[in-house]
Amino acid sequence: MNPDLVLTVNGRRYRAPRQPLVVVCVDGCEPEYVNQAIAAGRTPFLASMRERGLCLTADCVVPSFTNPNNLSIVTGVPPAVHGICGNYFWDPDAGAEVMMDDPRYLRAGTLLAAFADAGAKVAVVTAKDKLRLLLGHRLSGICFSSETADRVTRAANGVEGILARVGLPLPSVYSAALSEFTFAAGVELLAHERPDILYLSTTDYVQHKAAPGITAANDFYGMMDGYLQRLDALGAAIVVTADHGMNAKTDAFGRPNVLYLQDALDAAFGRGTTRVILPITDPYVVHHGALGSFATVYTADPAASPAVASHVATLPGVLSVLTREEAARRFELPPDRIGDLVVVAERLSVIGTSASRHDLSGLTVPLRSHGGVSEQQVPLIANRVPPAPLPAGRRWRNFDAFDLALNHLQ
Repeated sequence: MNPDLVLTVNGRRYRAPRQPLVVVCVDGCEPEYVNQAIAAGRTPFLASMRERGLCLTADCVVPSFTNPNNLSIVTGVPPAVHGICGNYFWDPDAGAEVMMDDPRYLRAGTLLAAFADAGAKVAVVTAKDKLRLLLGHRLSGICFSSETADRVTRAANGVEGILARVGLPLPSVYSAALSEFTFAAGVELLAHERPDILYLSTTDYVQHKAAPGITAANDFYGMMDGYLQRLDALGAAIVVTADHGMNAKTDAFGRPNVLYLQDALDAAFGRGTTRVILPITDPYVVHHGALGSFATVYTADPAASPAVASHVATLPGVLSVLTREEAARRFELPPDRIGDLVVVAERLSVIGTSASRHDLSGLTVPLRSHGGVSEQQVPLIANRVPPAPLPAGRRWRNFDAFDLALNHLQ
């Protein structure tokens, strides 16, 4: 593509990449994971970034869930603009709770599609298939998920035979191997297709299971480090960030700290007076039981919202209760896609609907999850040093990844 091209996407200007650019979204990457892996000597490539790269701490989008943050990264704007404010929401038009994985819910185009339309070769590999349609919306290029790598076709995904090319078995969706396949596929594509832009998005299965510094976590980051080294050796500029952090959500005995908010509201106001929606909900609930630190509440009678909010604020584990307008303003969310109230849990707590709706049998280790402001800080790491000082006092966001790479590091 024309190296002098400048594109404006969603109101932000981006220079064309002058070398292959790889942007990696490491699902659930609390900065301490990287710190502990470096301290353990497991990540020599990331450790080398202290001398020849850049490490910033950025804020992700709240709710700190997968879909809103991945879409913020690839659009360069918050959910108030692109419209994806959770993995799951109440669709008033459908009158139902639905997954927010359909491109019809997108209100903004992606950088990926815009650069492809301008002549760039673009490739996307996402661990979970739930993101594929959103990330690949109107993209003329390569886009597939590791979860369904055995079904990739040139007609549907822009490439074929990827399972054989990568040389790894089809991974389980509940495994570190799902993320490893994503990295391995990225290396394979960069080596042979040479995309101008490559976007890789992993899964947080390991981070839900293992705290920073635990062997399984260090093993994961050691694996990732090796693939980043290979991408670097292939001449790529690399920016690594995350969709959200991760925290323990237990008491001192390792028992889940769960506020079953629908049960509490039914007991206080009667059944049918409120509806609790959990935006963390997705098809992959074994490792977190659909429990996160952010919930929205719809009230049958809007006049009752102040009383509901006052009651919720007294419940254990609640950090804050905001009206729709307050939440939309504070967290940059689309007001028509959140409830009358937004409830954020404190760092060690999660929110459920009713106890009978959550299967916690898959929690074989103490619960770790995300969703609130306590999981908002994420790393923003690059394998390049900016040629000029970065803007002083700037608040960096994970959705500044492409801005950092294209406008400040080249």
